[in-house]
Formats: sequence, C-alpha cells, structure tokens
Amino acid sequence: MAKLLLGTVALIVLGGVVFLATWDMPPPTATTEKVIPNERFQ
Repeated sequence: MAKLLLGTVALIVLGGVVFLATWDMPPPTATTEKVIPNERFQ
C-alpha cells in the first residue's frame, strides 16, 4: 500500500513539474505606473 501511495505522489509531482516546464504562460499586458514621492530621494 505504501508503494502505491508513494508512486501516486511521485507521479503527481512529476506531472506538475512537466506541466510547469512546458506551460507557455502569456506575459502580463497591463501597464502599471507608480508615483514615488520626491521625499524618498535625499
């Protein structure tokens, strides 16, 4: 039973690694602007 559980967990982890390695995630397209106050620069 332990071998079956260990094999299942290993298969799930391996599948997750392969999925993340091959996933073509699109880059973010929204632009962000942040105003930094002049008081931070001395």
